[in-house]
Amino acid sequence: MMLSPETRMIIKSTAPVLEDHGVAITTRFYSRMFDEHPELLNIFNHANQAQGRQQTALAKTVYAAAVHIDNLEEIMPAVIQIAHKHVSLGVKPEHYPIVGAHLLIAMKEVLGDAATDEIIQAWSDAYGVIADAFISVERSMYQTTAEQENGWNYFKDFVVARKVKESDVITSFYLKPADGSNVPTYIPGQYISVRVSIPGEKYTMIRQYSLSQASKPDEFRISIKREADNDPNGIVSIYLHKQVNEDDRLEVSAPAGVFVLDASKSTPVAFISGGVGITPMMSMFETVATSTPERPTVFLHGARNRNQHAFDEDIKSFVNRMENASYSTVYSDEENGFITRAMLEEHVDPAGDAYVCGPVPFMVNMIRELRNIGMDDSRIHYEFFGPAMDLEELKSQ
Repeated sequence: MMLSPETRMIIKSTAPVLEDHGVAITTRFYSRMFDEHPELLNIFNHANQAQGRQQTALAKTVYAAAVHIDNLEEIMPAVIQIAHKHVSLGVKPEHYPIVGAHLLIAMKEVLGDAATDEIIQAWSDAYGVIADAFISVERSMYQTTAEQENGWNYFKDFVVARKVKESDVITSFYLKPADGSNVPTYIPGQYISVRVSIPGEKYTMIRQYSLSQASKPDEFRISIKREADNDPNGIVSIYLHKQVNEDDRLEVSAPAGVFVLDASKSTPVAFISGGVGITPMMSMFETVATSTPERPTVFLHGARNRNQHAFDEDIKSFVNRMENASYSTVYSDEENGFITRAMLEEHVDPAGDAYVCGPVPFMVNMIRELRNIGMDDSRIHYEFFGPAMDLEELKSQ
């Protein structure tokens, strides 16, 4: 379906309003939709809802669509990234008409008379085009996922084969298919979704966790940070740490995600992580260490203290077997504090690639300092744990 010039003009004219009132619209949208379709609470992240993160992420997506309506190819990288998340959650084509209907109603309710019939119709047409793009991309992903060796769609039962404490706050879960099959090959940096039914909770909860080891034929490993007992946003991590034990079952999605290692390169590479952001780095780093051990490699990690530092001995063991690798750590509770520009200048080759993962303030600082030492944006790859569109904030820092 092609949008007429008139429709595109109307959509573009709404961009300033959406910039100002987008979060109000998406907040109303989610409230309406969950009231009428509470079953969707089995899919959406309740913690992100409570914090307003999904509302903000969706508002940015809608605004970006308005700005780029003349050339929607501009938002395709975001579409693909979000589609990976949708596939890992089990989003289906029949969900899109529900979302569209409630989004348009919320737009009308928040904007009132300013949302004329012409504007609502234009957005209805535009939503149809954007939804079709998502459905098409996701259909292809589902097909590819199901057809790969040992692949499947949606969720599959896995058994916790081992549970290993990596630090005071991070524990690894080794997962094997309950049916005795192997697992699909995945790209270093990808994640899986875990769906749990927690006693006392009305709806299932889904969380994404990075795969924290190089691809193995028979198992996945995820390494999960346990949040504080009084943190309502940590309900799933607390449940997994305290209640899920070896031989228990978890529902798991197939690997997904676009923050991945380019393993075809032999040029210098730096892995820069903070806190639990070390987990996707372990998959990438182990892959480099075992498949291209001659590649110039740097691993920089920041943690609160030694007791919260996971995988320290594992990384040292890999470094000792590599031809040109270095590893440095800093602890915010100690004098050496934080990864600085001076550290990056000393260890990171700006002509290589850098992979960055951690809390948002950490990532904003690392990306800024990597730029300051002369690294081009095309060589800086990053991910953090939150709604996909929040990453757009980092591009403007």
